[in-house]
Amino acid sequence: MAIIRLRILHTGFGYKTSILLPMRSLRFIAVLAGIFCLTQITSAQTSDFAAATDTLLNRLDLDGPALQNLTIDRNNIEKLLDYYRNRSSVKHPINNTKDEEITERELKWANDALEHVFVGQPAYPSYFCGKDINWNSRPVPDNEWVWQLNRMYFWNAMGKVYAESGDERYAKEWSAQLVDWTKKNPRDQAHQYAWRSIETGIRGYNWSGLFYRFVHSEHFTPEVLVAFLNSCYQHAEYLMTVYRTGSNWALMEAEGLAFIAFTFPEFKNAHKWGAEAIRRLNREIDIQVYPDGHQRELAMGYHIGCIRWFYRTYELAKLNGLENAFPESYIGRIERMCEVPMKLGLPDGTNAQFGDAWAGKPGQYSDRFLDWSQRFDREDFLYLATGGDRGTVPAKTAYKLEKSGLYSLRSGWDQNAICMVLKCGADGGGHCQPDNGTFTLYAGGRTLMPDAGSYIYSGDPEGRAWFRQTKVHQTLTLNGENTRYDPKLLFWESGSDLDILVIENAGYPELTHRRSVFFVDKRYFVVVDEAMGTGTGEVDIHFQLAPGDAVFDRNHFSVRSDFKEGWNIFVRTNNQKSLELTEEESWVSFEYTKKEPRPGFRYSVAKTNQDQEVRFITLVAPYQTKIPEIRIDLMDKPEGDPGNLYLLVQENGKERILKYKL
Repeated sequence: MAIIRLRILHTGFGYKTSILLPMRSLRFIAVLAGIFCLTQITSAQTSDFAAATDTLLNRLDLDGPALQNLTIDRNNIEKLLDYYRNRSSVKHPINNTKDEEITERELKWANDALEHVFVGQPAYPSYFCGKDINWNSRPVPDNEWVWQLNRMYFWNAMGKVYAESGDERYAKEWSAQLVDWTKKNPRDQAHQYAWRSIETGIRGYNWSGLFYRFVHSEHFTPEVLVAFLNSCYQHAEYLMTVYRTGSNWALMEAEGLAFIAFTFPEFKNAHKWGAEAIRRLNREIDIQVYPDGHQRELAMGYHIGCIRWFYRTYELAKLNGLENAFPESYIGRIERMCEVPMKLGLPDGTNAQFGDAWAGKPGQYSDRFLDWSQRFDREDFLYLATGGDRGTVPAKTAYKLEKSGLYSLRSGWDQNAICMVLKCGADGGGHCQPDNGTFTLYAGGRTLMPDAGSYIYSGDPEGRAWFRQTKVHQTLTLNGENTRYDPKLLFWESGSDLDILVIENAGYPELTHRRSVFFVDKRYFVVVDEAMGTGTGEVDIHFQLAPGDAVFDRNHFSVRSDFKEGWNIFVRTNNQKSLELTEEESWVSFEYTKKEPRPGFRYSVAKTNQDQEVRFITLVAPYQTKIPEIRIDLMDKPEGDPGNLYLLVQENGKERILKYKL
């Protein structure tokens, strides 16, 4: 028989002893010890759950009309779960969704999440966050990854797949991950990566829908309910303490607060939360949205997001009979917001990617326009939603959003139309760029002169700074320095064969850039750039083309794209004393973290004295087969009319005068 010596140390009394025991006796002791430890753990878990249940019950209005007849306590918390499973008094938009399409990406996210392979910032690969999940995983240096990890977009995917398939694997794993996250991420200094107000607001909105996705699952146990509701309470109480007015963050904060308040009115503080959320949204729609409809940050992706954030809470309130908490002007302003992607969108439905915006994909807003056409009874929205098959073509081909400083000139509404979108607006904050005067040009199904975009947020400070430079946009600089925001609309006129736009930006203390754009015969553009003021140095106008080859003719100061098929662009500036044409480093970013080279160039004139006039006269002509032969000359101004600009344009033996009077 095997004998071992067991040494016992009792630190409480300070003595040691040794005894000899048979091996089988030791095994018996080990079993007893294991049972003791398991009992202790189970007891601790039971105690923790009891304490969490008591905390939740103290946060609920047990004497209110919804719960007063249930006599709920810590020993029968199952009653509360049954109540929520059978509750019909609260309406939620997710219960009105039918036949949701699950994309391949969503299915992958959902299946990956079963194995703890999570998506953070979607531009990066998904990442295994450990069998024991590390919610602070950082596979890349970009903080956006871990922030978006804690928005749990993969949970939304799991919810959709579960609702469609009924496969309990998704409900079981989601329930476990929900409890795990709430335990590991208390709201304190050490977990700020999970508790920025934007992530908190996004979760508040998403979790209310996930509740309805999973509440009927056998894996949505009382333990899950208690953890979920306690965390929702913490979310709402935190959102009451933060308010980033003037920013899109404020809308996500308010939306998260509203969806928790309306979805769970059983909380004692729910009414206070809902009232505050609605107060903020009513206030922010006037603060953030210009009368012309554009959200003040002047980046299309955020503008589209703001439409959702403003509207979804109104929709939730309306479902629950509380739409009167919003004035009629609130919905009117949202309708004007929905007009913006119609007025400023490129003919294929992509964006002019000013600021922190991306071009996106053709037709990306078709479903939205269809929804908006029904909500607002708009035939022009229906036209855009159906590619012109139904509805009515928009009334105009030129739009000015004067307060926002955004303008569009187009030849028509088919996908091959010529279209220029130009920006000269106020400082829109962190998602805006100092690029007043810049434009994007599209023709023949191709964006021939796209804006640079923004490339990245926090993962590459030098890369982000490069894309924010004024000189990498299609505008004027003095000594290559960034400009300030000081915009002004001077002239606007739209006609059947000529559109005229004249804007100014006092970009430097002693120099103002005036840009005059003539859209002639809905075919080509004459752009006149004037540097006015006493500032001296190198005055440049910068242009950039789409990725591809370009042909430079320095003798004639022209540059053209060289696509072998489809449309091209021709740019030529009139010669003048000391004019130089120089290639520049140029990049464009159509996706987050991705950039590609493209042709870039500048025309330069040295302004050597304060009284010197600097003016560039540039032909910007899209063409399909042959470069148009167009000559532009500056004409002398008539006596006594110094405010006018006169240009003589000659093409195919025909002449016309372009002018405007300020």
